[in-house]
Amino acid sequence: MISVKNISKTYSEKLQKITALDNVSLEIQTGELFGLIGPDGAGKTSLFRILTTLIEQDSGQATVCGFDVSKDLKEIRRRVGYMPGRFSLYQDLSVEENLNFFADIFATTVEANYDVIHDIYVQIEPFKTRRAGKLSGGMKQKLALCCAMVHKPEVLFLDEPTTGVDPVSRKEFWAILKKLNAAGMTIMVSTPYMNEASLCQRSALIQEGKILSVDTPQNIINKNFNTIFEILSADNYSLLENLRQRTDVVSCHMFGDRLHVIFANNILPQNLPQNIDIQKISPGIEDCFIELMKK
Repeated sequence: MISVKNISKTYSEKLQKITALDNVSLEIQTGELFGLIGPDGAGKTSLFRILTTLIEQDSGQATVCGFDVSKDLKEIRRRVGYMPGRFSLYQDLSVEENLNFFADIFATTVEANYDVIHDIYVQIEPFKTRRAGKLSGGMKQKLALCCAMVHKPEVLFLDEPTTGVDPVSRKEFWAILKKLNAAGMTIMVSTPYMNEASLCQRSALIQEGKILSVDTPQNIINKNFNTIFEILSADNYSLLENLRQRTDVVSCHMFGDRLHVIFANNILPQNLPQNIDIQKISPGIEDCFIELMKK
């Protein structure tokens, strides 16, 4: 459904060239829920804008629904739904007016495709006369998704849809995506939240415009880690400095109120500082991302 081959993109800023995408290649299958996972500035939005024909790549090729992003702009735009990271609907228009406007753009009506948006729209329908700018973050998110789907797209591109949204709304949004995907829709979603990688069927980890790994979340973990030790102490910052100076410590990073440590040969040393709570844990996607960045 989506094919990306050796895509590169640079921007000029203050007489300097900034590489947003560096020889990126991906293949996303029909009916797949695919995640593009990486921090701000990793290149996620640039790739989405290329795939939705909003900007052109410098080199490489990409197709969506079998159409070339450089040549078949109109065909692709008819077939995709795009929800940008920043709320981009008309703030002064009501919920209902925004939805009707986007339906008109695609020469359709809300009624004609109501079955596609029904499950989402019923949650915001009580506020249909309210201006979009007055909605809560979670409601804005659901309205934007309805507007992206009102023309019944074949592929849905969601660029950081849960950024800045409360945890409850994030959970509800992912439940909606799972249901859409189960009904056969191809979805490509980007997010800076590493834990959301586990909600996708496959994910690509991206940093500084380069793809670090592409696989199922569990396979990414299995390929990159054996053992991680989680440590809690009364002074994590001092312990962090202490451990990073040791030759038997491969990696040590702060994760919330705890440290995640990889020891040489996956062996727990005997001469560790006193008064610490240490246990072996299963690594997560974020652990993998940090180690892949080092490589």
